[in-house]
Amino acid sequence: MTPKQRFRLALALTTAGALSVALLSPAAAGADTVRPECPRNLTCDWIPAAYQQTGDPADKETYGNYDTANRPDSNAVKFIVLHDTEVDYATTLKIFQNPANQSSAHYVVRSSDGHVTQMVKNKDVAWQAGNWYLNTHSIGIEQEGVAAEGAKWYTPEMYRSTARLVRHLAAKYDIPLDRQHILGHDGVPPTSAAGTKNMHWDPGPYWDWNRFMALLGRPTVPSAPRSSELVTVSADFTKNQQEFRDCEKGVDLPRQGSSAVPLRTGPSADSPLFSDPGLHPDGSPGTNCAADWGSKISATQQAVVAGRAPGWTAIWWYGEKAWFRTPSGTRVISPTSGRVVRPKAGKAEVPVYGVAYPEKAEYPTDFVKPTVGSPLVYTIKAGQAFPGGGEAPTGYYYAPTIDASKPYDHTYFRGTQKYVTVQIGHRIGFVKASDVDIVRAGS
Repeated sequence: MTPKQRFRLALALTTAGALSVALLSPAAAGADTVRPECPRNLTCDWIPAAYQQTGDPADKETYGNYDTANRPDSNAVKFIVLHDTEVDYATTLKIFQNPANQSSAHYVVRSSDGHVTQMVKNKDVAWQAGNWYLNTHSIGIEQEGVAAEGAKWYTPEMYRSTARLVRHLAAKYDIPLDRQHILGHDGVPPTSAAGTKNMHWDPGPYWDWNRFMALLGRPTVPSAPRSSELVTVSADFTKNQQEFRDCEKGVDLPRQGSSAVPLRTGPSADSPLFSDPGLHPDGSPGTNCAADWGSKISATQQAVVAGRAPGWTAIWWYGEKAWFRTPSGTRVISPTSGRVVRPKAGKAEVPVYGVAYPEKAEYPTDFVKPTVGSPLVYTIKAGQAFPGGGEAPTGYYYAPTIDASKPYDHTYFRGTQKYVTVQIGHRIGFVKASDVDIVRAGS
């Protein structure tokens, strides 16, 4: 079960009165004793998430809602993950204050006024991304809202506050302000092929990525000749009217502005929607479900052009060609200068991973649980290229107990194999640097 699934299950149980673990009040938890790690121009307070055992006192492995660490000294912080809460702000705070929920985020942003509450210290590892590697190398920001009702919740105040917070954190931890490091939860990869279907799609297609990246000082503007193979999706949120379906509830969502641009298997509106092989292993077509991230690309995401037809552009997407409409006279895409990743000469395909863990031989010989990565269902084939090239930290943070009572407990194991980040599709992935060439495109 992923952290978000625990989050929603816990909400239902709490509402039904089934959980008996006491919630911490801000005063009782010492809320006024810690200064929130926020920029000065942001209204911010500190209310700690629970860090307590939830069962037998002798069982040190059953606890919530985060792990202590000493980041960035213990392990680097290289990503920021944006979520939505799926419940209101007050309920979110209560959920994170209950250790039985096994879920947390470093920050929560309120919709009405952009107020920010920090709940986990940045040095510690919040349980938020559904990917342990990303958890240990990222900061998670929950935003009050419901993904399928994004326009109702994502207010100007929220955009401004989240942007101020992200700018502050990116400067502090030297995180690039691009979409391979500033992720939605829908950009986090699974840790294994089997876990793909359990990943989440928040903040969803109604989060205005163009607006947000502009607030970060990184608006999408052409930075290369029109013939550049690297492009950035720049569809105007208001003009990009889309109709998606909330397939979890079985209702059609109203036609509205969106950051999401549908992807198809051919240059025609009649072609089936693109099918993410991780979501649709049976080969069935993609869907217009809001949760079907593989059938859409988001504004500010980058891709490499794989073909062109009148009014259409093809890109490499999850190892295959995907097409989307680029009518003449519109600026759905912007030519971009940047780095792309290609398989080294002689390699037919390169495996893609959802983690950048050490090799088994790099763990101590007496360590009982060496954790290594396994390839996802996606590959980069000869002749293909994907945006990326930024080095990803290689390491695994082992923290199985609340009190570091096991051998090697709360230890970060560093690996020597270098990995780089790639925008393999809607989600990022990692490839071994030794498998690929990183080249400049659009110069």
